[in-house]
Amino acid sequence: MMDVRKFAVRETLKNGLTVTVRAIRADDLDALQAALRRLDEAAFYLRFFGPKRELTQRELTEATEVDFVRTIALVTCIQDETGERIIGAGRYIAYGDADPPDRAELAFTVEEDYQGLGIASITLRHLAAIAKQMGIAELYAEVLPENRGMLKVLQRSGFPLRQEFADGLVHVILSLAGEE
Repeated sequence: MMDVRKFAVRETLKNGLTVTVRAIRADDLDALQAALRRLDEAAFYLRFFGPKRELTQRELTEATEVDFVRTIALVTCIQDETGERIIGAGRYIAYGDADPPDRAELAFTVEEDYQGLGIASITLRHLAAIAKQMGIAELYAEVLPENRGMLKVLQRSGFPLRQEFADGLVHVILSLAGEE
């Protein structure tokens, strides 16, 4: 089994830009905070379901110091004039009574200037591969109905999916086992 803490791959986006998708590190805290600050209000709302504009220090620490067992977190980075810059992030958090857990909740964030280039789809592909290796059979996502981009990513993932609208959210389950 791979050491997910060392996960790093190069990918090419739809516009030809080369990015690195890698495991998040504790020292990414400031870079993640900077990436989140670059999100506009609408994008922040779609990801965090509220008028929040920043994560607390505790939330940032939890986001960057993950166990890579129950929580897997990947960031997508580019190189710019200042060095490496985070432009996207995706994670899953395993839950349930199974040991090891066989279900996980999924979430993504992509900076607006880079949306529509395949970052979320690439990140989902890598998270799903890791999840399957870790024994996860289903990925679950709660999505605001107006977040059409995320819904398209999930629908085009290639995995069988079920979706249901309840409590003002679209609840999507992707089956990694390939069964409906």
